[in-house]
Amino acid sequence: MARIRFRNVRHAYPPPKGQDPVYALNEINQVWEDGGAYALLGPSGCGKTTLLNIISGLLTPSEGEILFDGEEVTHFPTSRRQIAQVFQFPVVYDTMTVFDNLAFPLRNRGMAETLVKERVEQIAQMLDLTANLKKRAAGLTADGKQKISLGRGLVRSDVNAILFDEPLTVIDPHLKWQLRSKLKELHQQVGVTMIYVTHDQVEALTFAEKVVVMYDGLVVQVGTPVELFNQPRHTFVGYFIGSPGMNVFSCRVDGGQPVFHNNLLKTSHRVKGELHGKLEVGVRPEFIEFARDGIPVRIEKIEDLGRYQVLTLTHESEIIKMVIKEDQDIPAENPRIQFDPDHTRIYCDDWLVEETIHA
Repeated sequence: MARIRFRNVRHAYPPPKGQDPVYALNEINQVWEDGGAYALLGPSGCGKTTLLNIISGLLTPSEGEILFDGEEVTHFPTSRRQIAQVFQFPVVYDTMTVFDNLAFPLRNRGMAETLVKERVEQIAQMLDLTANLKKRAAGLTADGKQKISLGRGLVRSDVNAILFDEPLTVIDPHLKWQLRSKLKELHQQVGVTMIYVTHDQVEALTFAEKVVVMYDGLVVQVGTPVELFNQPRHTFVGYFIGSPGMNVFSCRVDGGQPVFHNNLLKTSHRVKGELHGKLEVGVRPEFIEFARDGIPVRIEKIEDLGRYQVLTLTHESEIIKMVIKEDQDIPAENPRIQFDPDHTRIYCDDWLVEETIHA
């Protein structure tokens, strides 16, 4: 296992003739701690797979350095990095049995057959493949084949990291939750660094100890699921994490407090000095409540989702999402709302304004 560090890493794919390069990865300085469970989360095209392939050695970055335990490996081939990678679609040998597929990486490295058998059976049990060990891979479903791919990534004990590139894409939705939980359990058992690429926030938040949120080639925030929810450092994190995502409105600042459509909002994080740029105020739907003297709104829609309700409100031209408990009363006339001051934050050019005066 290894501590993996990105130092000033950028990457651009070759542009069409006569055009300037467009960077798929902007400057990234990131550390993946030895034994950690990370999720790379973001929309398609944000640079997740590019970053993963740079770790594995399938790509050499245009700029910057990759270090494993302090040793520079930027130009090392994949074979020298001791990386296992599980791809989006199953990579298996159909003519081989499940046992032989799982054993292949170990036999390739000259491991004694008694140890191969022991390790394969251990991984097969973890992935519920024991009953299929003697079957040919060709006869398995896509779910079963992807389990083999996962197993081949997990079977080696000498790897520095295991990389997963959206490995549950082909898995039946009913089984996804089980496999996500199983991967988390496997990480706790084997203790190897795991980096899991996904665009699905549920997968990321279920699997990872730390989630690395990417947007437009940048790492915009690294944190635990709770940190990402309670304190988004970028408006994209607020949009992308949570369902519904964070409300973000244009605002101005008066005396360090945000003003939203001439409504002075209370925040526990008043800002210092002048701000220059696009100013916005953000608050999650869960941190809005009805109040007698709050902002007047119109209730446009109520969605009952069982344990909670999602309300769509409007104030002038703004659409506001609000989440309340299933049994909470909704005003029949003249509804008004207020934002929780502890979770009402100001953003400048999409980034959280950190320099604040705490009330």
